Amino acid sequence: MELQEEIKQIINTETKAWDTKDVDLLLSLFHPDFVWVWPKDNQSPNLIDWELPLGKFDLGRWKNFYSEMFTEYNLVRNERKTIEIKVSNEGDGAFAVVDIDTLWESSVGKQMHWLGRTGKTYSKVSGRWYLISHYGPLL
Repeated sequence: MELQEEIKQIINTETKAWDTKDVDLLLSLFHPDFVWVWPKDNQSPNLIDWELPLGKFDLGRWKNFYSEMFTEYNLVRNERKTIEIKVSNEGDGAFAVVDIDTLWESSVGKQMHWLGRTGKTYSKVSGRWYLISHYGPLL
């Protein structure tokens, strides 16, 4: 299988995890050294404004966070389009650009909207790809 296709499959698996609210599937994609950096809002291109809402990947903490989120929010839509996938010459690193429009809504009407362009970095470890960093979304 072509390396770009392997990355596309990981992107599709991540989409499936969000669509089905499958916490275990979602967390299985993350490298143990993953740190999720997130803009304050979709219009914060200045990195000074970005936040680290979850810190470094911690299975228990992240599982609790996403379990609570999936309980509190219903997925209204999750549209994703892969724009580009680049793989390193060595075949051990990759970067994907994915446009997303993901809308969550709580039972009391509170909305959480992820909209814009994301950058996803992947690392191949012992023959398996992991998501190691994620930037965005930004408009």
